[in-house]
Amino acid sequence: MIGVAAPTLTADDQLAPEPSRPHRRRWVLLRAGTAAGAGLLWYVGAPPREWWWLAPVTFAVLWAVLHGRSARAGFGYGFAFGLGFFVPLLSWVGEFVGPLPWLVLAGVEALVVALAGAGVAVVSPMPATPVWATGVWVAAEALIARVPFGGFPWGRVAFGQPSGVFLPVAAIGGAPLLTAAVVLTGFGSGELLRRVARGYPHRRHRLMCCAGPALLALAPVVTGVVAPLIGGSISDGQAVVALVQGNVPRVGLDFNAQRRAVLDNHVARTVQLAADVAAGRYPQPAVVIWPENSSDIDPLRNPDARAAINRAARAIGVPVLVGAVLRTDDGHDTNTMIVWDPRTGPGERHNKRKVQPFGEYVPYRRFFRLFSPYVDRASNFVPGSGQGAVDLGPVRVGIATCYEVVFDDLVRQSVRSGAQLLAVPTNNATFGFTEMTYQQQAISRVRAVEHGRTVLVAATSGVSAVIAPDGTVEQHTTLFTPAALVAQIPLRSGTTLATRLGPLPEWVLVALGGSGLAAALVMRSRR
Repeated sequence: MIGVAAPTLTADDQLAPEPSRPHRRRWVLLRAGTAAGAGLLWYVGAPPREWWWLAPVTFAVLWAVLHGRSARAGFGYGFAFGLGFFVPLLSWVGEFVGPLPWLVLAGVEALVVALAGAGVAVVSPMPATPVWATGVWVAAEALIARVPFGGFPWGRVAFGQPSGVFLPVAAIGGAPLLTAAVVLTGFGSGELLRRVARGYPHRRHRLMCCAGPALLALAPVVTGVVAPLIGGSISDGQAVVALVQGNVPRVGLDFNAQRRAVLDNHVARTVQLAADVAAGRYPQPAVVIWPENSSDIDPLRNPDARAAINRAARAIGVPVLVGAVLRTDDGHDTNTMIVWDPRTGPGERHNKRKVQPFGEYVPYRRFFRLFSPYVDRASNFVPGSGQGAVDLGPVRVGIATCYEVVFDDLVRQSVRSGAQLLAVPTNNATFGFTEMTYQQQAISRVRAVEHGRTVLVAATSGVSAVIAPDGTVEQHTTLFTPAALVAQIPLRSGTTLATRLGPLPEWVLVALGGSGLAAALVMRSRR
């Protein structure tokens, strides 16, 4: 008879006694509470706070919760993590419409995080597991950027990094690679700490423990040197630009009940800017940018609104980019930015390409009316097409109207259409004094670095801002205050590597996550 040696069990392979049901329940609750707490910690580091370093810490904690768990457990812990983050992050959604839309949206976002949690748990036994897990996370972000109703990628990891050592990565691989850098650092740190805690004595593990912090320390040096060398710095000179924030008559959903007052506010603030320029307090701008919804009265159909905008444009003497609501012949609306020349009037237009569900239109209106009476207050906007850029006097301006700034492809299309700067005209009056406007500003800062462009945020009620190509906020206004910003900014025609690569980094990372999941499932079936 041939004897067969029994396999030697490692510390990881040895079976522990089956815990009792109450004991197991306590462990489940502890892990769920830890996951939710990690999600809350992630939110604490998010804008307007710039504690960017908390993001990798939270993902290290999440790794400790998910490693070695089943897919079902990973789904549950991921859902708890998602709720801990999205419930406070998106609280501005319910500012004036009640908690139901806010909690439903947070729950949908958390469900996608739950899928990511399940995927991370599945790949956790794989070699080089943090790499596969990072691909899974990016795949989940790619999903929420597209579904449902066109996606809502507001809470992406990348958008919580408007400053810090990871930000230059955006110029190399865009928001997906920036997300991957943060998540990989967190997951990798969590795996190293797990190995140390389990007493791995090998020298190579000790070296890995030292290498992780060293690589993190070198990251800003490497990316800070590489990013300017790969494009985005071709100068087209400089231009003086002005942003006008006219303010609104009241906070909340009824801000536009006095639409003429909103328009008159922007006209008056532009005329005042013209007087300041004539008095030498500001240099003469080459272009002026108004916010989204600065004229909710269709100026192409209403002679009074047209005359008011003409008066403002002639006073300042340069083209004005006007945010208007236009009525189509079939009774729909378009959210449109119009180039308004001081001599010839309205010209080139940009129609918002992606309109906001449940804000600018309501899908399945009859069904959702059962849950909220505010459904009937939503408009009926239709999306536009086009390249996302217009010629505003001597400057080629890329436009991402409000909601559009969160979508990679729309901003990239504007830059590839020859934009020398990016404008983000927005209207945040319906969200009051919440953190929403600061979260949007953080997204704009990431876009500035991603594409190597100055970004001008023109907000109806604030916060308007001038953001340099390195993501620095050079000027900004305060909320619900009439104001104007005048700045001399660089114009650029070069493109960063992120702009040139387009969606390729995201596709590669998604494929990486999918490959890891497939390999892990094959390994599990063979066992």
